Parts: sequence; C-alpha cells; structure tokens
Amino acid sequence: MSHALVSRTSHGTRDLTVSVLFIWFLLALGGSLLGIFDSEPRPPIALGLAAVGPVLIFVVGYLASARFREFTWSLDLRLLTLAQTWRVLGIVFVILYLRGALPRAFALPAGWGDFAIGITAPLIAWYWRNGLPRWAFIVWTVLGGLDLVNAVTLGVLASATAVGVLAGEVSTRPMGQFPLSLVPTFFVPVLFILHMISLIRVSKGER
Repeated sequence: MSHALVSRTSHGTRDLTVSVLFIWFLLALGGSLLGIFDSEPRPPIALGLAAVGPVLIFVVGYLASARFREFTWSLDLRLLTLAQTWRVLGIVFVILYLRGALPRAFALPAGWGDFAIGITAPLIAWYWRNGLPRWAFIVWTVLGGLDLVNAVTLGVLASATAVGVLAGEVSTRPMGQFPLSLVPTFFVPVLFILHMISLIRVSKGER
C-alpha cells in the first residue's frame, strides 16, 4: 500500500471519527433539551446508557477495525493527556453543593477528583516527555478513569430513585437536566475513552 493511500485511509478514519463525535454531541444535546435524561423518580436508564454505550461502541470498534486501531495509535499521547485538563471544571460540582443544588455524597468526591486530575494533567503531559516513569503515568491514568467511574456510580446512588441508597433531601437530579446532563452523556465517556487509548498506547511501550 502506498504512502498516499495510507494517508488517505488515515484521514478518512479521522474524518469519520470526528463526524461520529459531532453526531454524538448533537444527540446528547437534543436529549438534554428534550428532558430525556431527567428521569426521577424512575431509575436513570437513559442517562446510564448514554454514559456507558459510547464506551462499549469504542471497544467494539477498536477490536473490529484495524483502521480504527491505527487511527488511535496515531493520536498524540501528550494531547490525549492535556485534554483531561478540562476536568478542572469539576470544581463546579463543589460550588453547586455549597449552594445546596447537589448532594455532598456525589459533589465532593466527583468535583475534587475531577479537579485533581485536571490540574495535574499539564504536569503529567510535560513530564511524560521529559522522563516521567511509565508506572507513574499509568497510575495517574488509571486514577483518572476510576474517578470518572466513581462519579457516575455516586451520581446514580445519590439519585432520588429506587437505586438511590445515598439520596437525601438533595439529589443528583440536576445531572440529568441541561446543561449538566451533557457531562455524563458526552464529556465523561469521551474523557474515559481518551484514558483507555492512553493506557493502550503506554502498554505498547510508547513514550
């Protein structure tokens, strides 16, 4: 296969991936505006599917498509790490807790966890190119992924639904309403997938 053909194939996969992300965002936005993810007191099934579904689709696509795997391998590991910087905005959860809009059981672990990952992302990205041990990068990446899983889990357990064992007078219902609903339906799965790609890349010995 010629270099030009490989380049066109890579660009085609990239363009398709960008298109899928754009459509995914529009679906999350549309569902949020229509109130589809605001399910209380019913279990947040739609919200859960929106958070987990894209990750499963990524896994299937990665295992089934060699072109897609090659595309993920071509991504800049430093940029994948820097993308996590956006998580400093998780401090908003803490602010909303202080204002009585979100429950403590969810807001503090999720908010401070996101903030910790976000504020350290630039340092990890810089030191990774300047001698950061592979084990340290892996630990940070795993912690970042676990923080996202923990946030989604606590969000469900603190909801005013049948599974909300941590629910109190204040629930996580705002997380199912626009604009916060875009966090679990789009940004959380995107950032989790970026963590997965980073781990795959590091496991292959890339620096």
